[in-house]
Order: sequence, then structure tokens, then C-alpha cells
Amino acid sequence: MNDPPVVFISYAHDSGEHKELVRRLWEFLRSRGIDAKLDLSAAAERRDWALWMGQQIDRADYVLVIASPAYRERGDGDVDPHDGRGVQYEAALLKDRLMQDRAQWTGRMLPVILPGRSAAEIPRFLQPYAASRYEVTDFTDVGAEELLRVVTKQAKYPEPPLGTLPRLPPETGRSTEGWRIGNVPTLASALQPREGLRERVDAARTAGGGVLLTQVLAGGGGVGKSQLAAAYAHQAIHDGVDLVVWINAAGPEAVMAAYAQTAAQVRTPGVTGSDAHADARALLAWLAGTDRRWLIVLDDITDPDQMKDLWPVSHTATGWVLATTRRRDASLSGGGRALVSVDVYGPAESINYLTQRLTAADAASLLDDRVGPLADAMGHLPLALGHAAAYMINEGVDCTGYLTLLIGQRSRLEQLMPQTADTENYGRPIAAALLIALDAAQAAHPVGLAKPALRLAAVLDPAGHPDTLWTAPAVGAYLNQFAPTADARAALRLLHRYGLVHHEARGGPRAVRIHALTARAARETNSPAELHAAIRTAADALLSGWPEPDTHPDHGDLVAALRANTTSLAGHPGDQLWRSPTHELLYRAGESLLDAGLHAAAVAYNEGLVDAGERIFGSDHEVTISARAYLAISYSLAGRTNEAMAIKELVLSDRERILGPDDPKTITARANLAISYRDAGRTTDAIALQERALADSERVRGAKHPSTLIYRSQLAATYRQVGRTDEAIVIHEQVVADTERVRGPEHIDTLTARSQLAASYRQAGRTTDAIPIEERVAADAERVLGAEHPDTIVVLANLAASYRQAGRIAEATSIQERVLAGRDRILGPEHPRTVTARITLAVSYHQAGRIAEALALQERVVAEHERILGPEHPDTVRAAEALRAWKQQSQAS
Repeated sequence: MNDPPVVFISYAHDSGEHKELVRRLWEFLRSRGIDAKLDLSAAAERRDWALWMGQQIDRADYVLVIASPAYRERGDGDVDPHDGRGVQYEAALLKDRLMQDRAQWTGRMLPVILPGRSAAEIPRFLQPYAASRYEVTDFTDVGAEELLRVVTKQAKYPEPPLGTLPRLPPETGRSTEGWRIGNVPTLASALQPREGLRERVDAARTAGGGVLLTQVLAGGGGVGKSQLAAAYAHQAIHDGVDLVVWINAAGPEAVMAAYAQTAAQVRTPGVTGSDAHADARALLAWLAGTDRRWLIVLDDITDPDQMKDLWPVSHTATGWVLATTRRRDASLSGGGRALVSVDVYGPAESINYLTQRLTAADAASLLDDRVGPLADAMGHLPLALGHAAAYMINEGVDCTGYLTLLIGQRSRLEQLMPQTADTENYGRPIAAALLIALDAAQAAHPVGLAKPALRLAAVLDPAGHPDTLWTAPAVGAYLNQFAPTADARAALRLLHRYGLVHHEARGGPRAVRIHALTARAARETNSPAELHAAIRTAADALLSGWPEPDTHPDHGDLVAALRANTTSLAGHPGDQLWRSPTHELLYRAGESLLDAGLHAAAVAYNEGLVDAGERIFGSDHEVTISARAYLAISYSLAGRTNEAMAIKELVLSDRERILGPDDPKTITARANLAISYRDAGRTTDAIALQERALADSERVRGAKHPSTLIYRSQLAATYRQVGRTDEAIVIHEQVVADTERVRGPEHIDTLTARSQLAASYRQAGRTTDAIPIEERVAADAERVLGAEHPDTIVVLANLAASYRQAGRIAEATSIQERVLAGRDRILGPEHPRTVTARITLAVSYHQAGRIAEALALQERVVAEHERILGPEHPDTVRAAEALRAWKQQSQAS
């Protein structure tokens, strides 16, 4: 008869509850024929506990290390040496055994997780060896099956009989099938293997037994995070992983767009190609459940808080997420993520890099006995070493010569990169390397353009800008100041060649990128006047490259990049975009947010403009008043009617006082305030203002001016709202004809005018006239604006209303479901338009006989009204009465 297996239970005295669980495990194992040893049974007599522990560990076939917070703290030495001395000594013995014979003791030490505990409580010294851990869900054969099988050596799947070797045809070429999305960076020359770092990444991947899906490579700029991630991505491609995606994760919009692109290429279920947010969610759902192997690389996360809902997961353990960031927020190591710190090269790696890089370039003669001191002076920063190697190769300078140049310029960099600002302890070396490379590039062809070109790149978003910016007339004029007939693209390629920027010819809206440290050093070595000229030039170029209309679906990524670059320009010291004069780009970026339906973002952006205007110019300055007008529009579209109305009243008062009552800006302010009055139910006040604004605009601008046509259409809409439908129809018919002639058949003003005419037809009971117009407008809006644009959703809501009025309930309901989903997603669940869409859909459900769905939706409407408006509000009372009536009808039937 075989001897029973012997196990020693190593645990910490956390709490009475934890000790009871350990005791129950001990009793359970012994009841199953396992000779389990526990200190409780040995406490009856006085012992040399240190000797006893060592004997039990060595005699046991297996040591069960019971995970708990106290074991992790004491076993890893994070507490006072006198706190829990027993388990500290026990853990020291286990560490010693692992050091002596890692192969044997890795198999004998079994991390065990009892009910209520987690893998995170396994001691850190065991984490690299805890790819297999044993969870005991309850003290039964089923609840402890994995532990019982390993201790009793009973494999769940015994090896099948061994057959004979097959005869296979020769290899004819490896399959390269799979999806490869995004631009995986080319591996750098002389890339160092960084085996120790890779071991930590791999250990983090396996420490949770498949639970730790995401590893986050965190470290300062230039330490090689992205190159390490690229190495893993290339390996995944080589290994035939089904899906490999590389994403520039500098902002949530970029991540969402990349997810949507991936969803379209993979053809995930539910993808439409018209709604980036919905397509991104479809991809995340597919990744969570697919059995395909995948790798998602999220490169350069700048704000972890904005990534909260964007981390992919894999319930099948077939996927992996690898991220890079300079941040070290706690959120990066939560939610199944493991943070892996990335530091600079070690001295040997630095020397190996320089040796291999120079040798590969047939420049080994530049190596000398100063290569070690040179690596030390560079701070072993991979980015700095890359700059140094490129300079040495291009200029034929050996290690001694380069070190002399580097040391000779450090003294004048101390004020530029002080130690207090150098949190990564390599700022001065990289800045010195940058200046040397820049001097060499400045002397290279095209001569004299490297410094001004780098100055221009340095004020833009480091995450990238479109290379079409370099063809803008403003950039050409700027560079012509430094070299006649300057070739801007040649200057860009010069910077790329010297490693000062990275340019991908087909890189899209982020084709030109610059490292943040490089940009910072370049900015800090230029005068305020030089930076002012560069910032204004970049702003001119961005504005000239802004697409019209920027709401077209094909322009989404480009417009997002332009907005990000505007934010970067506006963030530089000195309020450069506000001076001499305020740059139109500031307003264009805000309009873009409104056009895209990003109303909350537009509110935040325009609040910032108002604050800056008041700080720089004062409350009565034209710049501040214009910013305030944009903010009021943002409030209106965000559903914040009362706030919008208050600001619009202030804007109108300021315009009348400063510009006079007949100035076009005053007339616009009057018309805008009227819209808020109408939205607030003050239709009498609204009509009075609109009639005056229309009369003033006809007199000042002319009857056919686009603004006059808009005011006329707005007045007609208010007439319709108060029941003056016949007057509204006459006005709308004339506005449609005039707007088509002035603006063209597909301009947004024309689409709006047609939609307003159809609404008046519908109110007059002329649904047969309204529906064809609305169907045409809906088709045009989807083609011109995109299916999920807020204005398209308004058009669809109007079409659904006409269908319902015409008795086409099924068609109306289908469209209303889409309208509600769109408003819920874009405006939020509590926006007034979303609430209206929910009420309308509930009514359609009821009319269609879908009583259960109607009641459920109306109950939500009532609950939201009670919470937001209060139980006594008229809208709440009406909603509750409708719900009661429907319930009574349902019960009666």
C-alpha cells in the first residue's frame, strides 16, 4: 500500500475567521487520506519552532502556502520584524529553498486560495511561480478538486496511448492569415533584448493564472516602453495570433475610433460603420467572448481616468492587452491589470546598444574606450542613446568627441532643465543630446530650416498632427523667412532623418509625431517671440486645413486630431492664441465640438474660453462677449435652458450697449435669445424678439441673406408652436425656395428649412405632404452629416412623428427606437430631448399594442420625472396619469 501524501500548511494568523478556515482545510485533507501537518496539532508541547518548521517543510511532499493579506505583508518583509515572527521565518525558509533548487520547489510549493480570499494575496516572492494556483471554493471534493488532484497525483486528463509518428509533407510557407490593424512601429536598430524586463512582463501575465489580462508598461519618456510593446506585437504576428491591433491611446476619442475601425475590419456582430461608440462597444463585446487569440496594444495612455470603460477583457483567456504610459496612477494596477515599471538601460545594455548600432552602420571605428563614460553621461536613456548614435553616424564623430561636445554644453542647460523638474533623472542628458543633433540638422540640407521647423512641430500635439499641415501656405511663408524658396516637406523629412520627429508618410491625421521631451526641450530653448510666431503659424495652418463640413463621417479622425492640436497650442504659456488678435482657431474648435454633437465637451471648452477672455481682456471686451455667446449656445444644445437664457440676456445687453441695436452681432444675439425663450415656453416673448430680429436683419443685411432666412424660419417655427400653422406654412415654403437658391440643395440650412416645412405640414394634418419631404431630408442628412449626427436624429424624430400621425405605427416605432438610442448615447439619459424621445416611444408602443413594453418605458419616464422635476410638476403629473390610464386599460382587457 502506498504511503499517504504529506503536506505542510503554511499560513499567517490573520484573524479568528481565517484560522478557522485553515483548520477546516486541515481536517478536510486528513479526512481524504492526506497527511496534512498544521502547527495547531504540535502546540501541545514546548518546541523549537524554527527547527520544527524546517523539518516539516523538508519532510512534506507539498507545502500549501495559504494566501492572505497578513501572509503577503509578513512574508514579503513589509512589516516590523517582530510582527508575526513565525510566518516571517517560515517564508524565509521557503525563499531559501526556492533559491537552492527552483525547479524542485516550484512544484512543491502550492499557492492556495481559501473562500473569500484572492490571488492578489499570494506573497510576492511566490508570484513568479504562481502561474498555477489552487482555489478551494468549499471543503468538498468538488470545491477542492484541483488541489486534491495535484496532491494525490490524479490527473484530470490522463495521457492517452502513444501512437506512431505521422509522415508530413515539407513546409511550404507559413500562413500569415489574421487581422493586423494599426501601425506597429518598426523595431529599432540594435534593440536590446532586455531579458530581465521581459521576464517581469511574462511573470505578470502568468501570475494570475490567466486573470491578469492586461500589463501596463509604465515609465518616463524615452525609456523604450513602446519599443518593448512593438517587440511583443511583432512576436504575436510571427506566432500567428489572429488579431493584433496597435492603437495610439493618447485620448479616449482616438481609442474609440481605433476600436470602431477594428470592429469594421473584423466584422464583429452589431457593427454598423456609422456610430463609432456603438461599434467600439461591439468590438469590446466580441473580444470578451471570442476564442480567437488577440493582442491589443494601447500605446501612450496619457489620462488613465478616461480609459475607465475602454479596457478590453477576455472571458475565454485568449486575449491580451499591453499598454504603455508615463503615468503611475493606482487605477492602472486595478481591474485585472498589472503595472510593470520600465526603467533605463543598464550600463552593459547601453554599451551593447552603441556597439551594435554603430557596427550595423559600418561605423565601428567610432567606438573607443570612452563608450562607457559616454553611456553614463547619457543617463542610459534609450531615446538619448538613439539621438547620440544618429549624430555620431551622420557626422562621423567618435565616442570621445561626442562626449566632449555633450559635457561642454551641459553647463548652459542647467537653467533649462533643473533637477527639481527632472523627475526621471535623465532630463539634462537627453536635452544635451537633442541640442547637438539639432545643430547638425540645422547645418544639413535644406540648410537653416531644422530649428524653425522643429520649433513648429514642438508647439503641436506630441501625439501627432497631419502632414498636410506642412503644405499649408502659412507654413511655407514662415519657413521662407529662414531660407528662400524653402521646401517645407524637405524640412520635415530632415527632422525625421535626425530622429527629432517621426513621420509616417501614410500615417493619417497623426502622421507627424514628436516625443514630448524633445518638444519640451525645443520650446525651452527658444525665445517667447520665436514661440509666438511658431504658435500663430501652426494655428493658421490648422485653420486652413479644417475640413468643411467637418461633420462628414470621413473627417472624424482628422477633426479629432485638429481639435487636440488646438488644445495643445492654447495650452502654451503666454496666451499666444489670444494676442494680436484672438485667433479664429479658438472658436472653430468650439464650433466643431457643437457640430459633432459633443455638447458636454463644448460646454467645458467654451467655459474655458470665457474664463480666459475675462482674465485677459475683461468682461466687456468683444472677445469675451463672443466666447460667452458660444457658451450660451452650448448650454442650449446641452439642454441647460435656464443657464443659456441667462447668458444670452447678458450677451444681448452687452451687444446693444457696446455695438448698438442694429449691429449684425446684436441682431444675432436677439435671435439667439428668442430661441431660449421659446424653449422655456415663453412664446410671446420669443415671437416679439424674432419679429424684431427678422425686420432688423432684412433692413441691415437684406431679405435673402442666409442669416435673414434662418431668422424667418425660426419665427415660422414659433408661429407653428402657438398654433399659427397657416402663417408658418406660407413662411416656410418661401424660406425653402430661397435657401435652396442661396445655399444649394444639400446645405445644412436647406435641410433644416425643408424639415421645418414638413413639421408645419404635419401639424396642419397634411402628412401626405410632410412624409415625402422628411424622407428626402433624412436620406440627405444621413449622407451629408452621418447617421448618428444629432441633426440627423432630429430629422428622424420628425419623420417618425409623421409616420405615427399617418397611422404607420410600426415604421414610426422602429425609427423612434433608433432616435431614443441615439439621444441616450449622445445627449445622455436625462437630457430633455432624450426624455421626450422616451415618452414618444412609449406612446407608440401603446398604440402598437405592445403594452408590456409601453408600461415599462412609461414607468421609467414617471420615475425620472419625479426624481428630476419633482412629483408635483405638471409634466410629472401628466406622465403619471397616462401610466395609470394605460394600466387600467390593460387590466380591463
